[in-house]
This record gives sequence, C-alpha cells and structure tokens, in this order.
Amino acid sequence: MAKKTTIYDIAKELNITAATVSRALNNNPKISEATRALVLEAASKMNYEQNKLALALKRGRSHNVGVVVPRVDSNFFGSVIRGIEEELNPHGYHVIICQTHESTERESANIETLLNAQVDGILISTSYTETKPFKKVIDKNVPLIFFDRKLQMDGVSSVTINDFEGGYKATKHLIDMGYKRIAHVGGDRSLLIYKDRFSGYKQALLDAGLEINESYIIETKSSLQNGAMAIQSLINLDPKPNALVSSSDFVALGAIQELKRLGYNVPQDFAVVGFSNEPFTKFMESTISTVNQFPLEMGRMTAKVFLEQIKNASKVKIEKKVVLDPELIVRDSSKSK
Repeated sequence: MAKKTTIYDIAKELNITAATVSRALNNNPKISEATRALVLEAASKMNYEQNKLALALKRGRSHNVGVVVPRVDSNFFGSVIRGIEEELNPHGYHVIICQTHESTERESANIETLLNAQVDGILISTSYTETKPFKKVIDKNVPLIFFDRKLQMDGVSSVTINDFEGGYKATKHLIDMGYKRIAHVGGDRSLLIYKDRFSGYKQALLDAGLEINESYIIETKSSLQNGAMAIQSLINLDPKPNALVSSSDFVALGAIQELKRLGYNVPQDFAVVGFSNEPFTKFMESTISTVNQFPLEMGRMTAKVFLEQIKNASKVKIEKKVVLDPELIVRDSSKSK
C-alpha cells in the first residue's frame, strides 16, 4: 500500500515548515497568496488528502449524525431515514445508520460507537425502557432526539405521532362497522408507543360501553408468525372475537393469512386493522386497513428539531415535543359487517 502524503512531505518538498503548510491549506490569512498557491500546487501533485474528520473536529463539528433504528428492512424506518437525510444533506450533514434488532445491548453499543465517532447528534427510535443509557449522551452535550419510540426525559426532544389517537381511531372504526368483540394484539407495553396504542383501544371500547375482555388481549413482537399464533389462540376462545386491532401491519398480515388458511372470510367473519401503512397493505389482492404514521414527515421533522438545537448551544437541552396526527386508512380488511 502506497504511503499517504503528509504535510511534512509537502513542507520538505518546498523547504518550508509544516506549520506554514497547514496554515496555507486552511486558508490562514497570515499566509501570502503566493505561498498558498505553491502549497496547493504541491499538494495536488503529491496527491495529498486532508483528514476531513480531524479537520471537522478541530472546528468543533464532524457534520455526522447518528440515526439508530430497531431495523432498516421495514418501509417505516426506511422512510424515516430518507426524511432525515433529505433534510440534513443540504446542510452538509451525513447520516450514520445503526440498527439494534430490538436488542438493548446492541443499542448501548451503537450509542457508545457514535459518541466515540464524535457525531454532532443522535436521533433514535429506542428499544430501551429506562433513561440511564442516555445520560452519557446528555452529559456530553450532544443533541439527543427520540422519534417514533421515545422515553420521558428532561431536556430531550421527541417527534412522534399521537399513538393513543391511532389506537382509538382503529378501534372506534371497527365498532362503527358493527364489530363488538374486538381483540388487541400489540407490542411490549413497557414501550410508550405500544402502551399508548393499547390505551386508545381500551378507551374506545369504554366509550362505546363495550366490555374489555382480558383474554382478547395479546402482547407479542411484530412478525407474521406472531400474528398467526395470535389468531390460533383467539379462535379457541368462547366467545371468540370477530375483529382485531394490531399495533403492527406485519402482525395484521400474519393474522389475515392464518384466518384464511383456517377457512375464515375477512372481513365478513373476522375484521383486521393494522398499524404503520406498510406498502404491502395496499398492494395485496385484499387490502389491509391500517393507521398511517407519516414516516417521511416524521424523519424531516426530527432533522429540523436537530438543526434548531445544533445551531444554538443553549437549546441542546431544551425539550421540544412534536406530535403528528395519525390517519386511519380504511380498506378491504375491515369493511362493514
């Protein structure tokens, strides 16, 4: 491997000091135009490349931003990342993407890696349920912004949708369509988004004067397999539910596939509403009702909150809570009985 040219090599070639070379490369006003021109010409001929990270850190900015998500192979998080990049790139920022696969250990390691890389901010959809792992970010005065999944922390901003309203709208829609025995299959309720969606489901039932049947409530991770397993449990109940609100489109799809395999008609026998508006929900032969979270807008807004904070050091620890309104999209899987 060829040795990289250094400022010392340029200094030796021109018989000047390394300090003079450094000043010339960084447009120091103390260096004459003639000297600067000589240095730039020599640097070009010798294929010199500046260490941009070291230069950025010297100036107090790396212009790198860490984005941490549970997974990148979902349209929701892919769209959030796209929104973040579209907003940050015109400002000269680059995005470093990390995924946790729902592992708190990986998330902690990702945060440590990003801090060591001197990122200017960390934008994260967390898998944690406690604030302790994020204290180090705050202590280093690095902007920390939660999106989608958040924790309640003083001095930390967040961009989310109204998850309670999303759960409420989905459940009320099924009630309005004539379904009365409505199950709920959601994620880990120690995470605020799933807790809030579940609370919206319960409130819609209470407002309609319907019973909350604890046997209709299942807590599970987001996957097709878990959606199928949820249906296997629910159809054995007496009375069995005739509708399902899910906190995940993947669970909703798995549930629908299992219902059809068992000979049930959707929505005549069993209605289903998902959450997230993944692309497959509208391209299937029988489309899936869902709650739209507007991920592109969420990503852009998250980036805007970061830019506002990074421009003013006094705002790094100021809380800004942005809550987007969810949209219920009614499709084939939940039409009227």
